This record gives sequence, structure tokens and C-alpha cells, in this order.
Amino acid sequence: MEAHQERRKRVAFVLIDGLGDISIPKLGGKTPLQAANIPSLDAIASAGINGLMDPVEVGLGCGSDTAHLSLLGYDPRVYYRGRGAFESMGAGLAMSPGDIAFKSNFATLDEKSGTVVSRRADRHFEEEGPILCAALDGMKLPSFPEYEVRVRYATEHRCGVVVKGPKLSGNISGTDPLKDNRLLLEAKALDNTEEAHHTAKVINELSREISRILVSHPVNAKRVAEGKNIANVVLLRGCGIRIEVPPFQKKHCLRPCMVAPTKIIAGLGLSLGIDILEAPGATGDYRTLLTSKAIAIANALSAPSNKCPNVFVPGEDEHKPGRSDGYDFGFLHIKAIDDAGHDKATLFKVRGLEAVDKAILQLGKLLWKVESESSGMFEYFLCVTGDHSTPVEYGDHSFETVPFTICRLRDFVGAVGGENALLKTSLDPFPLPTVADSGEDMAGEEGNSVRRQVEAFGGDSVSEFNEIAAARGCLGRFPGGEMMGVIKKFLELNV
Repeated sequence: MEAHQERRKRVAFVLIDGLGDISIPKLGGKTPLQAANIPSLDAIASAGINGLMDPVEVGLGCGSDTAHLSLLGYDPRVYYRGRGAFESMGAGLAMSPGDIAFKSNFATLDEKSGTVVSRRADRHFEEEGPILCAALDGMKLPSFPEYEVRVRYATEHRCGVVVKGPKLSGNISGTDPLKDNRLLLEAKALDNTEEAHHTAKVINELSREISRILVSHPVNAKRVAEGKNIANVVLLRGCGIRIEVPPFQKKHCLRPCMVAPTKIIAGLGLSLGIDILEAPGATGDYRTLLTSKAIAIANALSAPSNKCPNVFVPGEDEHKPGRSDGYDFGFLHIKAIDDAGHDKATLFKVRGLEAVDKAILQLGKLLWKVESESSGMFEYFLCVTGDHSTPVEYGDHSFETVPFTICRLRDFVGAVGGENALLKTSLDPFPLPTVADSGEDMAGEEGNSVRRQVEAFGGDSVSEFNEIAAARGCLGRFPGGEMMGVIKKFLELNV
């Protein structure tokens, strides 16, 4: 390496959505992380430093959007303006200042009683959702023809809805009752401004017009004939405007990219100036191909200065070239573990964590090949944490802390048995296990009986990645707003 050439430090940041959990009787009093066989995650913990993190603050059960803002260094109390803009931008809808947007569900409404009998018309809506969204996109409101309505399919039963026009306010409530068998709500102003009251009228007409179009659509006629739930309403919630914040790169002096098929996370990343990379087969749900995500992040972090992958641009059919000077911070988002928590799928959460562990080993191999062949040009770091807990006993987000760990890649290599062992790792793609594959019962299992016992290389005495072990870490317990500072300080101290 030439004397004037500075070594580039690059971080592979893996965010496991819904990572945290509680002790579960079915797992012998262990958390899913404790019960899972996760030698790669254990190796990162053993090779680096650890702690317990409150994603936003102690005792707060937060959403993924507010948690991600906090973790990336943006105080949600200051910057959060509703999740609708994140979902819609991630779905591919461009937004300008003054536009409002909603995180939306295709749902089933009993038209006689006005009751939402099912908040999601169908979990698997991949074929019909885009068709219905196309029918709604560009619709006109009879009483408010000056407003433009854009609708784009997201994932599963979800879509993004954007309204463009004059004097709109994001300070209104939504139409989603948030639970089944409750009355469809009317949007209401949340302040006394003329804009908020006017916007509520616009959105209530939008809700009625959407239902009118959906009821007569051939897709729904077919669903009714097949005995399926009709998708005759779109629930509008999380009204938000596009936030204007300092870009991530300017704030942290790290050039960022992200693999996040989950639309709300992709939209949040776009709002922060983070490039969104495509990963074939990455779906943001149980069907996702984790290997594809690992390859996409490894390629982005190993790209020479002017050969970055193409990135996603909302509202455009074409992709644009990645940053000309490469990426320093690769954010890999994994959603399926959170889904397991929401679905109360205890054994799937355990097996899903084991699949994530396998993908992290693949990521480590890909990055190590680049670092070892770069003549000192690159040095990589692995960092893993979660955005919140989603305990399977609760089926929803909760306030428990999540474990955090970070290490140098070279120390990780030693912790997994050395370079020869790492390079034997297969890079063949693999699916997440199905719930059926997870087995029927783990009661009485040791769970960790085959866990790799790894040598501690670095910062503290922790040798396992889970909620209990992380409490012994040298970082102690810290709020998520400090996470980027911890990462940057770790990079600074490792010279």
C-alpha cells in the first residue's frame, strides 16, 4: 500500500427487526436468542464489545420507524412526522414538501355496519395488490379535483398512498381502527388550523372513493366468488409529511447504503439520503433470500471508488449509479424475525435466528476475501443489533432492551476458527425455514448444547449474543441515540 493511501474503514451493519424477546417457558425459560444455535453471532460478541440498548428510551415500546430514526442518530421527538411518508417513498412514490402520505392496508369492510371485519384482506396479496393499486393510482376526488392521488403497492396487504395539492396538513388522524371488528374511523383534525380541518375532509372523501372503486373491481368479484375476503377498503394511518433532515453522510461522515425490501425502512433510508440497493429475491418477509442481501451489502462495501451498484430512486423507472466514491456504511435490514414475533411463532423465531446467523457467516466470508486481497486498502467491521423487542408471547412490540455487538472482521475470522474454516462457508442461497420445518416442541431442549465455544478476542468477557450475556458487556446499557457514536468511536480506536 502506498504511504499516502489511507485505509478505508467500512461497517457492515445488520439490523434484525424485532430481535429482543423475553424468557419463554416453552424454551425452558430461555429467550429465542439463547435457545438458538448461532455460532456466528456468538463469534461477533466474543470478538468485540457488547451492551444492552434501549432503542429510544427506557420503558418505551417503539415502532420500527421511530426506533430506526433514533439508532441512526435522529431524535424522533424532533424529526418524526408520521410513518406514511416512509412507507410511500419506499413503495416508489416520489414526495415533495407539502405532500402527505399514509401507511395503508387493503382490508375488509362490512358496508352495512361500517365495521372493519379484517384489517388485512389477505396476507398474501402479491398478485392482486398491484392490480388494485393501479386501479386507484391517479384517481380523482369529485369535490376536490385539484388534488392528485398516487397509490403504489408495497408488500403483502400494504400499499402507500400520497396526496399532492395545496394547503395540506399532516396533523390529522387516520381511518384505521387498529383492531378487527371495530368501526371504520373518519379522519379528524388534530389541531385547530384551517389546513388540518380541510385535509380531514379531503381524506374522508378519498376513503369513500377508494371503497367505491374497489367494490366494483373484477379482482374483488373473483375473490367473492372464491369465498375470499373482499378487499373493499384501504385503511389510512400514520399520516406524514416528508421529513427534512441533515443527510446521514453529512451527519456521520460515512457514505451509506441500505438493503431493505421492507418499504417503510427503505423510505426512511431515502429520507436520510441513504442509497437503497436492490437484492434479487429479498422480499421483506418470510420468503426472503438472506444470501442475496449479504451479497448486495458485501458488493457495495467492497466496490472500488467508481463501481458502486445501481440504487433505487422513488418515482423513477430507471435506477441511478451508486455513489462515485464508494460506501462506508452498509445497512442490512432483516424483517422476518419481527414477523415471527407478531405471529407468535416461537419455534420459527428460533430457527429464523439460526438462518440469520448462517447469512452473517456468508457476509463475513465475502468481506474477508476483499479485505485479505486489498493490500490494506479496506478494513471491515461487523455490527449487529435490533430496533426493538417483539416477544412471541405478546405478539407485538414491547419495551425490552436489545443486545448490541460490534467487532473487527479480522477478530471475527479468528473467533469462527480461522481463515480456512471461514472460506469453507457455502455461498449457496437458502430459504428461511417454514414454521413446519421448525419442529413441534422444544420443551426441555438445551437449545445451546451445540453452540460453538469461541475464544474471547477483544473488548469484554461476553462470548454469546443474547439479551442476558449482553448485560455483562463493557458498554453497559445505553440509549439508541448514542449508537452511531459508539460505532464511530470503535472505528476510531481500532487503528
